[in-house]
Amino acid sequence: MSERSDRLSVFKTYKLYVGGKFPRSESGRVYEVTDSKGKWLANAPQSSRKDARDAVVAARKAFGGWAGATAYNRGQILYRVAEMLEGRRDQFVREVAEAEGLSKSKAAAVVDAAVDRWVWYAGWTDKIAQIVGGANPVAGPFFNLSTPEPTGVVTVLAPQESSLLGLVSVLAPVIAAGNTAVVVASAESPLPALSLGEVLATSDLPGGVVNILSGRTAEIAAPLASHQDVNGIDLTGADAELAKELEIAAADNLKRVSRPQAVDGDGDWSTDPGTRRLTAFLETKTVWHPTGALGASGSSY
Repeated sequence: MSERSDRLSVFKTYKLYVGGKFPRSESGRVYEVTDSKGKWLANAPQSSRKDARDAVVAARKAFGGWAGATAYNRGQILYRVAEMLEGRRDQFVREVAEAEGLSKSKAAAVVDAAVDRWVWYAGWTDKIAQIVGGANPVAGPFFNLSTPEPTGVVTVLAPQESSLLGLVSVLAPVIAAGNTAVVVASAESPLPALSLGEVLATSDLPGGVVNILSGRTAEIAAPLASHQDVNGIDLTGADAELAKELEIAAADNLKRVSRPQAVDGDGDWSTDPGTRRLTAFLETKTVWHPTGALGASGSSY
């Protein structure tokens, strides 16, 4: 049977990812996304302030269950994300190549690094507490234990130039630590981020843990920076002027703020990520527990 030459192409409809679902922007707005040569790729939803508020509501609703899950379970889910991303490797190679103007081989290396980055953070979920927590020496009949806890709902401004690897590098540590996230995707190259939402939806990740918005970074970030139910903000994807404005707005409810670092400016996201981003949105809880009377031989236990 010969192939039909008159078959029309089925263009993909890109949507937001909010609360585990795929809505269009409530404003009905879209904007054109082009490749590095100016060729039209798709119409992406242009998120509004209302979309941003809806994403925060979804993230807050999901926070209790996600933060309360065992670290080991969170690691299993992050590893599942890596599995599903690996299974759609060809799609992401194409999207990254178009978004960033890379050759197919270089785009493939970026996608592979993004998969490996999910695995990296999956392995850290049940180990970070051993690095930043522990038993503290005190003079008295007490156990004094410090343990890390997630900050809460975190806004993540994804890198503008690195549409997938940079995005994963700033998002994965936020949720690995038990936070929930509202992500503002790269304004010029949002398609890999929106497709990542489809991966997350099929990866056992509870709805609302990650919410992905596309559109104009400044327009979406402003209401998120001043939102009273957002506990932290990562300014990686903001330029110097916007970052300053957002940091001032974030001070209103004492949000944790992660400023753009040197690697963010260099754009080399393939380097060893270390643990800095894992600890950026963690709080330390210290508990005192009596051990009973201490005798000459030590603890009464």
